[in-house]
Amino acid sequence: MTTSAPAAAPWWRPDRFARKRPFLHRRADALRATRAFFDHAGFLEVDPPALQVSPGLEPHLHAVGADLHRPTGEGLRRYLHTSPEFTMKKLLAAGETQIYALGHVWRDREGSDTHSPEFTMLEWYRVGADYRDLMADCEGLIRRVTGGQPLRRGDQVIPVTGPFERLTVADAFARHCGIDLLASAPDPKQPGSDAASARLLAADADRLGVRVAADDRWDDIVFRLMFEFIEPHLGRQRPTFLIDYPISMAALARPKPEDPRLAERFELYAAGVELANAFGELTDAAEQRARFEADMELKQALYGERYPIDEDFLAALAHGLPASAGIALGFDRLVMLAAGAEKLSDVLWAEVQ
Repeated sequence: MTTSAPAAAPWWRPDRFARKRPFLHRRADALRATRAFFDHAGFLEVDPPALQVSPGLEPHLHAVGADLHRPTGEGLRRYLHTSPEFTMKKLLAAGETQIYALGHVWRDREGSDTHSPEFTMLEWYRVGADYRDLMADCEGLIRRVTGGQPLRRGDQVIPVTGPFERLTVADAFARHCGIDLLASAPDPKQPGSDAASARLLAADADRLGVRVAADDRWDDIVFRLMFEFIEPHLGRQRPTFLIDYPISMAALARPKPEDPRLAERFELYAAGVELANAFGELTDAAEQRARFEADMELKQALYGERYPIDEDFLAALAHGLPASAGIALGFDRLVMLAAGAEKLSDVLWAEVQ
């Protein structure tokens, strides 16, 4: 006779919840510190609606759909946003200049020690700024939230009081993979150059023992190499800004003026955990439409689905989105590291069921 394992006690049982209580009180402190930081810096807190025509168009993100109905009974397909980005950029077009939002976002097919299908995102935008200004914001915010105490994960202790590391994607590949990444990068001015670029990078991946499929794109191989050889090493001694991504890996970012192969994009890592993703914002509506359409073609090919393009967002770009920079930071992940918690669910008030 086979017996099943006893069911775990529900999360709200006082004996289970007691272990999480110190982490959750730390979360409340971090929330107050975050708002104090942005209020002191002159930002306005905004509250974008979660239901959107378009949830976000990154090819590998999956949205949660919602079926609404007008009073007449007419059906409307909407999505819970994967980021408040589109609405916040519309607010910049409307005339706001320094805004931030703290709110829930949703992403399907996610769940791990550092992922949840519903989580809290901190997003902020600065008109007249570039991605270097956002790096300074990150350093100040993290010091404010932690009170200058180190970030912790397992046996890793990451000090935050000194300057954060700045490492280009190309330098990271040279350091951890022995690869000259830009030597194989597709030329953004030559459509169709990706296949030849993928073949060149596939040879390097094979040397490192990374399996590559015949139809893998250059970006696919880059992601795989980053996941296996680069991300685990980032932010081990101090938080690390991984900067200057290839332009094909930054659909919402503007090109670097001095090197159009690269984009004004960075990601922030600590203890091997990605905390934030930032851009110097693309303001060309025609270019943005082309990138969205290409991303949805890729999503259709990979997953058999696509999401609508937010035409109202493109209209706002065409009307005049000012030069600006924006960033999204995983608030729960920051709290997890600030509190020294083992996993993301330790700092969530209730488990997603």
